[in-house]
Amino acid sequence: MNLNVLLISTYEMGRQPFGLASPAAWLREAGAHVECVDLAVDAFPEDRVRDANLIAFYVPMHTATRLAVDALHQVRRVNPTAHVCCYGLYAPENEDYLRSLGVDTLIGGEFETGLVALAHDLAAEQPPADIPLVNLNRQTFRVPDRAGLPALDRYARLEVGDGTERIVGYVEATRGCKHLCRHCPVVPVYNGRFRLVQRDVVLADIRQQVAAGAQHITFGDPDFFNGPGHAVPIIEALHAEWPGLSYDVTIKVEHLLKHADLLPTLKRTGCLFITSAVEAFDARILARFDKQHTRAEFETVLRLCDAAGLQIIPTFVAFTPWTTVGGYRDFLAEIARLDLIERVAPIQYAIRLLIPPGSRLLELAETRTVIDSLDQARLSYTWRNPDPRVDALQRDLEQLAQSSVGRRLSRRAFFERVWARAHQASP
Repeated sequence: MNLNVLLISTYEMGRQPFGLASPAAWLREAGAHVECVDLAVDAFPEDRVRDANLIAFYVPMHTATRLAVDALHQVRRVNPTAHVCCYGLYAPENEDYLRSLGVDTLIGGEFETGLVALAHDLAAEQPPADIPLVNLNRQTFRVPDRAGLPALDRYARLEVGDGTERIVGYVEATRGCKHLCRHCPVVPVYNGRFRLVQRDVVLADIRQQVAAGAQHITFGDPDFFNGPGHAVPIIEALHAEWPGLSYDVTIKVEHLLKHADLLPTLKRTGCLFITSAVEAFDARILARFDKQHTRAEFETVLRLCDAAGLQIIPTFVAFTPWTTVGGYRDFLAEIARLDLIERVAPIQYAIRLLIPPGSRLLELAETRTVIDSLDQARLSYTWRNPDPRVDALQRDLEQLAQSSVGRRLSRRAFFERVWARAHQASP
């Protein structure tokens, strides 16, 4: 295949981008010449952009897509004739906006086969066939090809309890999710379905990253326990081959309760912590999000995990159209009561709900009454809290979190500042 392909990642949360390595393997197997660029750590490569026939941006999340839009303008300036593609979760959700900026092809869901089909058509100099905007067909995955990507030691490291740092690798054992949480960006694309990455592919990818220096593996699945029968044999095999290798996973509160018997297995096989999207303690907000757990159930999970020697790292959507000043103070009080202060990252206190196109939140009449128009550039519907003090507090805390970056402020000291500012607002 006589085609130069440039795959670009803009942001993948401080990790070497799986979203480049996986399609690179498929495209190289098909005969394309593939270059990979991670703009999170690399400079904009004008020479490679100029030489590319197909330029494809990986857009798995909100921040990555906003940054891709910025880079897209540079791409069009340097190479106005290249075929431009966006692939990943945020491609179909923002189809109209991305097409208005000159993106030619968008691919969501299982994107590898679509990228290969697109490359074949471009190499044959024929108009690209209609590629499904969302493809959920099952694939036989290839081992990701990480050749040409920045070294693992150029990415964020994990600091463990003894003060040492571990080089982190990243894999995906599944894609999609079987649940339908209303605020989740996975749902509009996968609609309650998930897809397995074959076990031998996952282990081969871990193997090559360990050889490249990885000492810890992050499983990037939206929920590692969507398929425990698939997940558990992978971590058992991981531990058998690399007894000293640690890892972390993301699991819903609901699944941690349902599969509490598997917590000792996670601990025994090297799991250091579990990220869980708790989102809120307020029962009304949890119901609107359709999270399928309660505050009491999270507290039970917290006790179960602590008993198993596993640390839960909760994440939250602290500000919503339904957040009140009193409710936010209760949120902080619960974090203190449950002894979570050291587990909550500063930015979590300022997270503002995003309502992207296709969000299930739009099904609720109470959402439609509080949102304004779709702000395409922000990739979200705009909304204002009925109480302007809440929006003012959110902006203040967001600035506080940003200003604390690099200042080595302890989490407890930061929490105390958040507490003070939340209680400065009038009742």
